[in-house]
Amino acid sequence: MTDWLISIEGTEAGHQLALALAIMAAFLHAVFGALQKGRHDPWLSRGAIDGAYGLMAAPFALFVVPWPEPHMWAIFAGAFVIHTIYKLLQAYAYTRGAYTVVYPVVRGTGPLFAVVGAGLIFGEHFTPVQWLGVATLLAGIFGLALYNYLYLVTARETLVAALGFAFATGLFVALYTTYDAYGIRATANPFTFLAWFFMIDGIAIPIIATLRYRSMIDPPDLGPLLTRGVIGAVIAFFSFGGIMLATRLDKVGEAAVLRETSTVFAALIGWLVLKETVGPRRVALMALIALGAVIVEIGG
Repeated sequence: MTDWLISIEGTEAGHQLALALAIMAAFLHAVFGALQKGRHDPWLSRGAIDGAYGLMAAPFALFVVPWPEPHMWAIFAGAFVIHTIYKLLQAYAYTRGAYTVVYPVVRGTGPLFAVVGAGLIFGEHFTPVQWLGVATLLAGIFGLALYNYLYLVTARETLVAALGFAFATGLFVALYTTYDAYGIRATANPFTFLAWFFMIDGIAIPIIATLRYRSMIDPPDLGPLLTRGVIGAVIAFFSFGGIMLATRLDKVGEAAVLRETSTVFAALIGWLVLKETVGPRRVALMALIALGAVIVEIGG
């Protein structure tokens, strides 16, 4: 499978697979975000998820895939720092703001800077039509956040801080998207990067979550929390792993933009699962996001 993936890099088949992986990642990333925001404290949820995927990835990293080349250790160290900061900012945002307000700001900030970063680092350039698509998608995303803000009835007292953390999180989404694309292209075997990334990335937040759990007066039962962690870990493999493979197979900027259709899926999850209010205006804004993604794809 590895040889086949490498053989289709930069081809039309690679482009089509990258498109499918980006859309899959969008849906699964919205599910992942809802898991972290849902029943349990976001710190505990993320700690359980990270711990689970770190343990699950370890056997593959140590015994299945080829070991990383020497230059990859510095890249893994950078990825560890970037992703740890990203997750800390995201947890702070989720603990201070409503999911349907915070999530669009995070996802709307990310693709714009990711496209710019891809141009600077990988020499990718969008056509005018694709930039129109980006503008359309961002208008839908930030419009959705504004609409949710105007009609928000809970957590208003912490909303300013939540939006600040959400914006900062979005910047780190762009940073890790670009950096991970560089990392997965820097090794001969993409699955070496993925296995070692997940193992290393599963170290920091479980430690924080354990300390937080022990300090709680009434901590939740471990069984449901750990179950959520395992489910989230499987989703993370396909979501984060899928988008990383997409950035190796095709353009980083396009993959980053297409992934942000996750905002549409997040709104649907917020409505159907988290019982948050939805209406025709939000449906129209979600359609605008989807239209932007289509324009980006057609314009390429």
